[in-house]
Amino acid sequence: MKIVIIGAGIGGASAGIALQRLGHEVVIYDRMRENKPVGAALSLWSNGVKVLNWLGLAEEVADLGGRMEDMAYYEGVTGEEMCRFSLEPVTALTGQRPYPVARADLQALLMETFGMENIHLSSTATGIDDDGETVTVTFADGSTDTADMVIGADGARSFVRDHVTGGGIEREYSGYTNFNGLVPANEAIGPVDQWTTYVGEGKRCAVMPVADDRFYFFVDIPQPSGVPYDRADGVAPLREAFGSWAPGVQALLDTIDPDVSLNRVEIWDITPFHTWVKGRVAILGDAAHNTSPDIGQGACSALEDSFALAIAVATNTLSVEDTLRRYEKSRTVRAGELVDRARKRAHETHAFDPAATEAWYESLRGTDGAGIIRGIVGNIEDSPVNLGVGTL
Repeated sequence: MKIVIIGAGIGGASAGIALQRLGHEVVIYDRMRENKPVGAALSLWSNGVKVLNWLGLAEEVADLGGRMEDMAYYEGVTGEEMCRFSLEPVTALTGQRPYPVARADLQALLMETFGMENIHLSSTATGIDDDGETVTVTFADGSTDTADMVIGADGARSFVRDHVTGGGIEREYSGYTNFNGLVPANEAIGPVDQWTTYVGEGKRCAVMPVADDRFYFFVDIPQPSGVPYDRADGVAPLREAFGSWAPGVQALLDTIDPDVSLNRVEIWDITPFHTWVKGRVAILGDAAHNTSPDIGQGACSALEDSFALAIAVATNTLSVEDTLRRYEKSRTVRAGELVDRARKRAHETHAFDPAATEAWYESLRGTDGAGIIRGIVGNIEDSPVNLGVGTL
């Protein structure tokens, strides 16, 4: 069977590897000109790592991942430690260590594993025609390709999603802007093996370790959509928002080089919906469940899609349409629940309800981390990659 995938991101490339290894002819098209992903890094929790292990990339992913032993929260302005605890229970309960990874490194690994000769960049899909026997995709340059199945992994502003749903699925602003990037690891910010987060005033400033002695930093500022920003402003908005915060935060701001790594992203998501398939065309990843990054499950959920899709293709033989409907049924509820959990978390942490945020801050002071661990593991245990085992 020939399969065309639109989108070479984490979801599209991982799906391509899985379907290719089942013996299918797979071709990936992407509108990007080169590997320049949005966002500096991502959290690979145990469910996402397990999918990559299943694809045969366990050693490579471990090499890309940061060693994140502990988690700690600090009061943003004073720098006072609120709590600090080990993340080892996440590994013990789920059977796999989580890894923060640089997004470009992971995407490059997936694209190279799939085979760059079968990836066509600078290719923007503009038309899809499904005649019931084959699907023809038309691109902006007038070229076409025909396949037995088409998978849309083309992101939050998905063209393929509009074909599948008939349009009308709109992104919704999550209420805050995120700045992120990569900096050299620096003990003045936090221990190099720790997920360090400073919180206060509904804002968040955090670092996670990634490979090559680097920190992935991400900073959240609640604000309206559309606030003007010029790249020449560099870290000025961060200094305005965090100028009175703790020395560790100032050390981070001093370390950021805007010319090397600084991204500004308004955070949007999509209310869960359950139409992921139309005929021989299906969607996965952000095209199907665009989520805010508040529980770190966006990329992991896309990897779960790839796992579920490949299992459906390998085990169902009635028709392409039947296979895709079974994939859809296996994924929409689980993925939608993660979107809703991330929304709830964003509401709690960004002072959209100030009383709820203050209650959350109070819950952090002196905690042993058991409740936080339960929340992290709760996002992982129902993953399809766990084959119903959940936690041990």
